[in-house]
Amino acid sequence: MQHRVTIRDVAARAGVSAGAVSLALNNRPGVSQETRRRITEAARELGWSPNLAARSLARGPQVHTIGMAISREAVDEGLDALHMALIGGIEHVLEERPCSLLLHLTTSREMETALYKKWWQSGRVNGAVLTGVTADDPRIEPTHRLGMPVVAVTHPDHSGPFPAVWSDEAAAVTEAVRYLAVLGHRRIAHIAGPARLGSAQIRSRAFEDVAVELSLDGHRILSTDLSAHQGAAATRELLAATERPTAIVYDNDLMAVAGLAVAAELGLRVPDDVSLVAWDDSDLCQITRPNLSALSHDPFAFGSEIARCLLELLDTGRADHRIFGTPELVPRGTTGPPPRRP
Repeated sequence: MQHRVTIRDVAARAGVSAGAVSLALNNRPGVSQETRRRITEAARELGWSPNLAARSLARGPQVHTIGMAISREAVDEGLDALHMALIGGIEHVLEERPCSLLLHLTTSREMETALYKKWWQSGRVNGAVLTGVTADDPRIEPTHRLGMPVVAVTHPDHSGPFPAVWSDEAAAVTEAVRYLAVLGHRRIAHIAGPARLGSAQIRSRAFEDVAVELSLDGHRILSTDLSAHQGAAATRELLAATERPTAIVYDNDLMAVAGLAVAAELGLRVPDDVSLVAWDDSDLCQITRPNLSALSHDPFAFGSEIARCLLELLDTGRADHRIFGTPELVPRGTTGPPPRRP
């Protein structure tokens, strides 16, 4: 693992004393222009930046800071109540200590990796929370090399060397499909998130397994980007088919609401003609007519568990993977028996 580049490393590279490096990089007199240039070049080559935490020691006790990157797309689409509740849960636990949460917008995974390197080498953060983890996530290896404490919000299959915090999504999908099968549904579809996402892979695999176990007829899985637009398009494709599904399970609430609108557009009644189940029981699910059946969990408590895991890692140098609950199915007005065949 990489160590943090220090002022002594810069001094060794430039062939000067640590004091000369301090003078040069703080733009103080006492070194020649040539020496200043050599020191600046050495610092740039090593990727060194001032240790903000060390500078703050003179001002009082050190305050731990946890870094967390958020994609620009998530902000542009609007951080929903579930995301905000998860962030709130993290902050709630951090407030129990002299800790704070540093949020930053990123536009790519490469930018996020560079941001972690900058934060860690400058002492800006003491650890980080990694979200939106994909299979073979390109952020994991370079971030691990930094030696920075990190907790990954994903199943351990995708967390690499980092401790993982996750909920049992496979069990939740299995429960939803079994419930629909008990109601009499045999043609059930799953509108999933991007295939690269670890959570989407786990949910789709669980859906496939339970569909095979129950010998369901013509079950289908369609991948989307989790947007309302693609959720609507996938619903339209399914419901326009000759042998359309009698029930659909969505990977988020936004797509389920879009699917409800598409069903009405096609003249289908919910749940008389088609049943719908949303992932994430949000306010959206409860203001639609009919109210959406949904897989419900507590994002605030989940965020709190993420923070506790990271604080344990900071305190002891290690933390175990931990599972935090299973989303529970809340049946409402969008699920019922399938339509009778003529």
